[in-house]
Amino acid sequence: MAMTRVRPTRALFKTRRPQDARRQGPAARRSAVIDWAAYIDGHRVCTDTVGDAVRLIRDGRLTPEGESAGFVWVGLHEPSSTELADLAEVFGLHPLAVEDAIDAHQRPKLERYDDVHFVVMKTVGYVPGEDGSEVVETGEIMIFCGPDFVVTVRHGTHGELAPVRTGLEDDPSRLALGPAAVLHAIADRVVDGYMTVADAVQEDIDEVEEAVFSPERTDESRRIYRLKREVIQLKRAVGPLAGPLRNLSGRRFVPAEIKEYLRDVEDHLTRVREQVESYDELLNPILQAHMTQVTVADNKDMRKISAWGAIFMVPTAIAGVYGMNFDFMPETRWRFGYPMILGVIALSCVALYRGFRRNGWL
Repeated sequence: MAMTRVRPTRALFKTRRPQDARRQGPAARRSAVIDWAAYIDGHRVCTDTVGDAVRLIRDGRLTPEGESAGFVWVGLHEPSSTELADLAEVFGLHPLAVEDAIDAHQRPKLERYDDVHFVVMKTVGYVPGEDGSEVVETGEIMIFCGPDFVVTVRHGTHGELAPVRTGLEDDPSRLALGPAAVLHAIADRVVDGYMTVADAVQEDIDEVEEAVFSPERTDESRRIYRLKREVIQLKRAVGPLAGPLRNLSGRRFVPAEIKEYLRDVEDHLTRVREQVESYDELLNPILQAHMTQVTVADNKDMRKISAWGAIFMVPTAIAGVYGMNFDFMPETRWRFGYPMILGVIALSCVALYRGFRRNGWL
């Protein structure tokens, strides 16, 4: 591979290390570069700048095949176009891939530009929403994987890669396998995040199902629709990643050891995808059952209202007749006429009440 020479005058390559930036205050933490290092034979070699790490790898010793004996891993979080353009010039990143990494909101995919592979993965998190309920929040991780470098660009507040870097540094034998080891570790963490969120969504679905079929009458329609929306968000992140992972397993730059691990990640992704698809199939009958219960409850309410209306219609009708003040009304001249009419009203109401009660309307 023709190596591009590093020009140390670039501002990006004068970046302080993260711990130095913390000592310098908020103004010094504006760089999108989170961490960087050169890795030789699986061991981390710290440098003062990103440029020094690149020079160390590209100007250092080579393997018998003429390839670099190590690689550089640069991690960025929501970089600006200028910051990413600096790296693009040094590592030879394709402008279309750089544009995708800046704009974000990409589908999971795998693209190849010469000897550089560009991978996009969706990250997910289950975070509290505005109304207090948890919602699925998505982010993205873009990975530029070359023969002697890995550049990770993260968008969103979750899916941090610091644990991935720490875990790999604790296992030099795997890190010595090259950039493909980093690619697998990131994919494994992303899929683990899918599994965590899927399990959390499963718990919410179980709670809704229990509430729908409980004796207490509650309105769960809004919560069910919200869960359906979250499941759709999760499906958009999980489903499209299957193709890129399958293609990665067949790439020649991936060592055989890493291919085995990638197939394991693909198996986990398949399980999560089937799990998420089952959620949508489960929520539909839950929603139908809930709407049926609402309809039945409404019918019961209407029957009760109709029954009580019929009961009160009897005294209203009798009182309306005797309220017309005619001279020749039945029993108006009789001393016990008024108590008799009250008795008729009471008996009629009791008879209607018992009839409706017997038929289940009251």
